Amino acid sequence: MAQDIIPIELGLPQGDVVTLWAPRWREDGEEWEAFLGDEDDLYAFPDAAHLAAFVRTSERHDLIDHPAWDAVPSLNVPELIPDEDHTYDLVGVPELVAEEPDVWHIAELAEIVGIVRSLADVCDLEEVHEILDSTEGFSLLDQGTLPFTGSVGVQVWNDLSETVSQKWDTVLDAIDGLVTTPDVDEKVLEQTAEELAAFHEESAEAEAGAEGEEDLEAISSEDDEDDDEVEEGPVGFWAEVGIDPIKIITSGAEYYTLRCYLDDTPVFLGSEGEIDVFTSEKALARALADGKDLADTDLADVSTWDEVLAKATAGELEIEVDPENTYVLTGLDADIAEGPESIDPTQLELAVELITDAADWAGDDSAETALAGNESLGWLVSFVLRPDPTRLEPSAPFDAEQSAWRKLVEGFENRLTVA
Repeated sequence: MAQDIIPIELGLPQGDVVTLWAPRWREDGEEWEAFLGDEDDLYAFPDAAHLAAFVRTSERHDLIDHPAWDAVPSLNVPELIPDEDHTYDLVGVPELVAEEPDVWHIAELAEIVGIVRSLADVCDLEEVHEILDSTEGFSLLDQGTLPFTGSVGVQVWNDLSETVSQKWDTVLDAIDGLVTTPDVDEKVLEQTAEELAAFHEESAEAEAGAEGEEDLEAISSEDDEDDDEVEEGPVGFWAEVGIDPIKIITSGAEYYTLRCYLDDTPVFLGSEGEIDVFTSEKALARALADGKDLADTDLADVSTWDEVLAKATAGELEIEVDPENTYVLTGLDADIAEGPESIDPTQLELAVELITDAADWAGDDSAETALAGNESLGWLVSFVLRPDPTRLEPSAPFDAEQSAWRKLVEGFENRLTVA
């Protein structure tokens, strides 16, 4: 499968450099992966202007035969600026491992180690492989925080940290030694430098304009408050208790359940990673009124849970699902197979929210891993939900993305327990 050619930024001892990376793709029955370079050299540049000048003129490098290469020379300079999901601060790894192994630090470290492994694979850096294989912690990063919890997990993290302390400089030196900055055509560079400067100027003006609008909105809001007191209308019972009824539409049925957030952490009606769902609003209301089968639900720990049960017991509870809490999973796999233009961003965003919420609640890192920016599905989802004209559009076929999405949905649906 032909994947995109992606601009990336590497934070190295010599400074931040930009280059191009072609994640794994299949061609003629073989699997390939490559970076912009030639033989033992990794071509990297100080900014996107130099990179653009090179790709517009060079006819000799390792990506020239990539199935998607023909589109690269015609990209404008902003399209060659790496986005945040493809910025890897290799120099900052010692600082990352000095912190507690929370979900953010581990996710960032996993992405960095992933690109380092790719560089080691493509460039035959055996010493780098030896370091990454010397402690199991590096291979467990994609699993999230779970492998680093408990006494055993703490020791695994400590071993990883010690390896970084003792040997990461060797990794940096090996990769830094690959980097070569080839000469570029000066006239073309003048043009691309102007394009980059114009982009930065437009971005600065847009940011200044946005800040100005925010200031005006803040002033307007203060004026409104000074003029008169605005009485808020009733927010409704569910908003008052901080729990939301949600509706889930799968290929086989429609289900109703409850979810809330405690300190931004999702909590579902259910326990031990299984979500209790009902086939109608009335069935959910009856179960809440009875209360016996829901005694062990994780929602029982919410301070307002007794208010919900009391209202249900009194026969006064109405299950009303807000449109923003209606999640439609059907059809997305077929849309993904057709590509970004066929995908409804709102439907996809809600589906991703539901699946990741359920996984987070269950302590399962599979959704986070599948949707990471360095995975093909994560790259496609990011492209649809956070459109950016500077990013290269994912290319067909999308079989792997469709398969990964179906696996996520199947994993979520397996959590549903119909009561």
